[in-house]
Amino acid sequence: LPYTDHRNRGMRTRLGCLSHKSDSYNDFTAILPDKPNRALKRLSTEEATRWADSFDVLLSHKYGLAAFRAFLKTEFSEENLEFWLACEDFKKTRSAAKLASKAQRIFEEFIDVQAPREVNIDFQTRELTRRNMQEPSLSCFDQAQGKVHSLMEKDSYPRFLRSKIYTDLL
Repeated sequence: LPYTDHRNRGMRTRLGCLSHKSDSYNDFTAILPDKPNRALKRLSTEEATRWADSFDVLLSHKYGLAAFRAFLKTEFSEENLEFWLACEDFKKTRSAAKLASKAQRIFEEFIDVQAPREVNIDFQTRELTRRNMQEPSLSCFDQAQGKVHSLMEKDSYPRFLRSKIYTDLL
């Protein structure tokens, strides 16, 4: 048991150090839960190691998602993750009245040409999504979300696994 306590203390120290390093790491501490001490006690090296198992494992873990978001901010590409998360939230919409307005907000924020946080998708996917907006459904962003997921998985995720933000947690 003392070994586990030592490992947790080490994890807290490594996560805490992120806020004392370069400005690019300050974002990580800002997105941790309100009570970081309790949260960090629960984050083990084993959990952080599991994030390397697959991209979806990383996305499904609250602190993995926070670390990945912090990494993307250092690369100025967090719009991809924000779009993916907005789509996940959109799929949970149960009110038909809210569906169209939520879809429009997501489209204007991420998909439309010159959108404030435009994601990098091909012309065909953008146009298909535009057509889907004529009659929004819970699946209207599926192709665009899939492309962005694939892009993050093949491009950002491997860089994250090699990043100091991630390796400092191990």
